[in-house]
Amino acid sequence: MSLSLNNTNLKPIGDRVLVKLVAEEEETRGGIIIPDSAKEKPQTAEVVALGTGKKGDNGESEGFEVKVGDQVLISKYGGTEIKIAGEQYNLLREDDILGIIG
Repeated sequence: MSLSLNNTNLKPIGDRVLVKLVAEEEETRGGIIIPDSAKEKPQTAEVVALGTGKKGDNGESEGFEVKVGDQVLISKYGGTEIKIAGEQYNLLREDDILGIIG
C-alpha cells in the first residue's frame, strides 16, 4: 500500500513501515501549556503504509506483524522523520516497532 498526498506518492520497500506520529496534548491536566521545545518526541504512531516485507531464508517475503490502521509504540530514535503536506511521518523498519497498542 502506498501513501498519496498532494501529488506525492510514497511506497515503503522491504520491511519498512510508514507511520503517522500521534501528536501529544499541548496542555497538561492542570492547564499548563507545554512549549514545543520542552516536548518529548512522540512514541505513539498509526501505521499508514507497509512495504513488501522482509525476505526470509527461502527468498520469499515474510508478512508483517502490524497492519495499516494499527496504533503502535515506536522506538524513540528509530527511523527517519519526514514531512508530507505539513504532516509529520516516520519511515522505519518493522523491528523499530516496540508493540501494538490495544
